[in-house]
Amino acid sequence: MKGEHQIGLLCELFGVSRSGYYRWRAARPSKRQCEDATLKAEIARFHRQSRGNYGAPRIVADLREAGCRTSRRRCARLMKQLGVRGKKKHRRKPRTTDSRHGRSVAPNLVKSAAAPSAPNQVWVTDITYLETGQGWLYLAAILDAWSRRVVGWACAPTLAAPLVIAACQTALQLRRPPAGTIHHSDRGSQYTDAQLLELLDKAGLARSMSRAGNCYDNAKIESFWSTLKTETDLDVVIPATRQEAELAVFDYIETFYNPKRRHSSLGQISPVAFEQKYEKLNIKAA
Repeated sequence: MKGEHQIGLLCELFGVSRSGYYRWRAARPSKRQCEDATLKAEIARFHRQSRGNYGAPRIVADLREAGCRTSRRRCARLMKQLGVRGKKKHRRKPRTTDSRHGRSVAPNLVKSAAAPSAPNQVWVTDITYLETGQGWLYLAAILDAWSRRVVGWACAPTLAAPLVIAACQTALQLRRPPAGTIHHSDRGSQYTDAQLLELLDKAGLARSMSRAGNCYDNAKIESFWSTLKTETDLDVVIPATRQEAELAVFDYIETFYNPKRRHSSLGQISPVAFEQKYEKLNIKAA
């Protein structure tokens, strides 16, 4: 219409001032602003899907997988405008290890072995605790050091050997690992229990233990504890019951962490996706 008639005449007919028209025209969103608005909607959606856990790097991976190319810097800027951000880990290490048991310990096989290049080569395991309204709930987990997948876990109200045995039994049933798979733990008394040793020997797993007082020898599982507690808020929100805490652990590991959570060391894909990618490559190679 403005190509056929003068701007002044149109403004007069519609009852607006010429200056008002130009202000309105200048205020219209630019192409970049429209793109940012679309990106914000996608960022908000992926942030919700991550349960509010993801920061810019993982959100960018989600966007790119959905066919939307953007930079980490731009994503971080838009997340700041939206008022959303990833959860930050709180560094704390609970004491669940008592190595003053006088029993024989295994050598550190992980220190001398090559980095794992396939599933079921190295398993790392540890125990942590969760505070509840009914008292402590202890959690034992086994992590595949290659894919970072939780392959077995168990909860119990007491810090005793049956806890780690239950986690190990679950992992053995789920994975059926080959003989020689390394089972690496700290020097806690639970990991020198006769029943556990018998279970490991029968399955053909090679026992390995960290150096005394050195948490860095088992850094992958320590990192997982920090991630779990931060992303479930179990480090700040105390569940009313042990059952409530165990359900939160189940929900996190089985429906989010293993199948969905992007891991920076895996190329921003989940542990399950990482293992599936490996299986597909092996099938093609065969």
